[in-house]
Amino acid sequence: MKKLHIILKIIYDLNMLSDPGYFGPNSMMWKVNKEITVLFGGARALLMHAAHPLIAAGARQTSFYQRDPWKRLIRTLSLQNSVTFGTKGEADESAHRINKLHEVIKGEDEVTGLIYDALDHEQLLWVHACLQISSIFFYEKTVKKLSSEEKDTYHRENMKAAGLVLVDTSRMPDTHDGLKQWVIEKSREKDYLVKTDVAEDVRDIIAGGPVPGHIKPIWPFISFTAFNTLPEEFKEIYGIKDSKYKKFIVSFNLFILKFTRPLLPPFFRLIAPARWAKQRLTKNPNLRFKDKAKF
Repeated sequence: MKKLHIILKIIYDLNMLSDPGYFGPNSMMWKVNKEITVLFGGARALLMHAAHPLIAAGARQTSFYQRDPWKRLIRTLSLQNSVTFGTKGEADESAHRINKLHEVIKGEDEVTGLIYDALDHEQLLWVHACLQISSIFFYEKTVKKLSSEEKDTYHRENMKAAGLVLVDTSRMPDTHDGLKQWVIEKSREKDYLVKTDVAEDVRDIIAGGPVPGHIKPIWPFISFTAFNTLPEEFKEIYGIKDSKYKKFIVSFNLFILKFTRPLLPPFFRLIAPARWAKQRLTKNPNLRFKDKAKF
């Protein structure tokens, strides 16, 4: 029995070394999602999610934001990280876990009277789209501009992640800009965005909720930037007032971050799952990183 356990462990380790996952180190998914500035995009996306009353209703059903607000906040990014940097098995397992949770999230929204359903295509797409456009937004603000072709490559790759959590990819816009425009058009529909108790909870969490100690020093900036880069329709929901001073502070700090980023060691530039994935894959001599020097 002990020998069998050892053999199975060796097989598992070899599979881990040889499996770059659904995308691999030379994909646009790795290029964008490895940046630690996804924290900015995750916070911004969460605010956008909570402004949708039916997404908020599903969160209310599961006490999504009250029980453990920080854990629930990082869950916004956990699936993205698993699908991007994990093995195919890890990605499938994470998606399956989310899908099983979504099966029981359904009911009548007490605010709008509409039906919320975590497996509804439009509601799933809203969550996916807000995270994608926020991730790309902060990548361009803190790393470098992307061409339309690069953004569309990211979009096509990310459609694989969307499909894993049961988004009907045949009904998705074909391009990144198309997805962005879909969010803009939906957010401008009458009563599509609503300030609910969940939106207020999320606002308070992002504004100053409990965060781990190693994040606390930079969280005020992440929070300030997440609020003040929201599209206008969302700013109205959260009561964010624009000013030339705020716009200058946001632009200046993002410029400084973009300028200093290349000088930082990987620990401060790259999220942990990306660093772990690189360590796993570089143990396999048959895999090569085209951007190894930059990683």
